[in-house]
Amino acid sequence: MTGLRDILERFSRREIDLEEALSRIRLLSYREVGSIAKIDHMREDRIDVPEAILAEGKRPDDLARIALEHLESTGKVIVTRVSDAHLSALRSIDLPENAELMWYENAKAVLLKAGQIERTGGKVGILSAGTADIPVAEEARVTAEAMGCEVLTEYDVGVAGIHRLFPAMKRMAGVDAMVVAAGREGTLPAVVAGLTDAPVIGLPVSTGYGAGGNGIAALLSMLQSCSVLVVVNIDAGFVAGAFAARIANRIARRKHSGSRQH
Repeated sequence: MTGLRDILERFSRREIDLEEALSRIRLLSYREVGSIAKIDHMREDRIDVPEAILAEGKRPDDLARIALEHLESTGKVIVTRVSDAHLSALRSIDLPENAELMWYENAKAVLLKAGQIERTGGKVGILSAGTADIPVAEEARVTAEAMGCEVLTEYDVGVAGIHRLFPAMKRMAGVDAMVVAAGREGTLPAVVAGLTDAPVIGLPVSTGYGAGGNGIAALLSMLQSCSVLVVVNIDAGFVAGAFAARIANRIARRKHSGSRQH
């Protein structure tokens, strides 16, 4: 596994010359997996977010090939919306030495990683309004943890029994960003955003039924919030977790940089 940082460090130590460094960087632009995929394995170097593979719609054998290529190229890959057939195919992969597969049943997600994930110092809080919202919230948690963050979770703290929220908010004190998952009428993110100075990401969930069901009412409610928050698409747990982790990691890097200067 060779990343952009490794190439630049080798160039700075004069182990490779400029032309070889440029050649290797060009090769990092993407890698083809037969005729089925072109994987962007410099994404984390470029935008600080690891690649995630959506399993939905992919043949299990193709998914396994793509996931292995990502693992070998970057040392880490998240796979979301994993069915039983997809999980079986992923578990059949002949993993490289020191690599492991982690299955998160609630999130229907898999993390393939080689070695330990370096902790960044960033801290993310994740809330869910109801128990039915937990799977999408868990996808956000898996993502933020894969990006090196410490993640605190509190589930089933929705506004139908709002007294449950206040002890959860005390535990979230000090987090750098929050993800709040809610279905039905999607009220919780606006309430939380009115109680904390941390950035809040509203995550609408496709729970609920009838008029405005399947997450539509939750999405529109969050978009109309008079509290200040950002909103991702319905069930977009990966996007919410990644956005929160980017905020948290950026704050952590600035704190670390400031402490070194002093």
